[in-house]
Amino acid sequence: MQDRAARTRRLVLRAAAREFDSNGYAGSSLSRITRAAGTSVGALTFHFPNKEELAGAVRAEGYLTTRATVRTVTARQEPALRAVASLSVALTTLLEEDVTVRAAARLSREDAGGTPQWMSAWWPAVEERLRSPGVARTSAEARALASLSRLLVLGAENDIRRRAACPGTPDGRPAQRVAHIWELVLRGLTTPPEVD
Repeated sequence: MQDRAARTRRLVLRAAAREFDSNGYAGSSLSRITRAAGTSVGALTFHFPNKEELAGAVRAEGYLTTRATVRTVTARQEPALRAVASLSVALTTLLEEDVTVRAAARLSREDAGGTPQWMSAWWPAVEERLRSPGVARTSAEARALASLSRLLVLGAENDIRRRAACPGTPDGRPAQRVAHIWELVLRGLTTPPEVD
């Protein structure tokens, strides 16, 4: 009995993640979620009394998955800026591949009052790495690198949604493009400026 309840809960969470990812909180429907999960409204409300609690559970699961990725990437002991680049690529890959993470990101963006906030799963690790000695030559450069990291990840989320609406976009996976951008930045930061 317990296994069946746990299985139903997982099915509902997965269906809810797909629904929230596609339609956002306001556009999501509990009836579509139950149909997609192959369960009844009664079974859904047994686990999640209302849409708000269901969305909170999806956010929490996406947050935990993201935190696990952050721990894995930061455990590699890479140089600080390389770690920020690796984290940006890993987060973009996670957004591409995990519907629950995408749903958590979207739900966080749509409702800043809910918890946990998806960005809080990874942004502190970026800030910590960027405060490391020798990462940036100036505070303005450090702020620019922080902005770049945030914009690449959040822009990739937007790009992934755009691609879902227009499949077959030929310009490569977002994670590949983020990796390429970071390679250009890292190369540019290590190349001495040309003297005129």
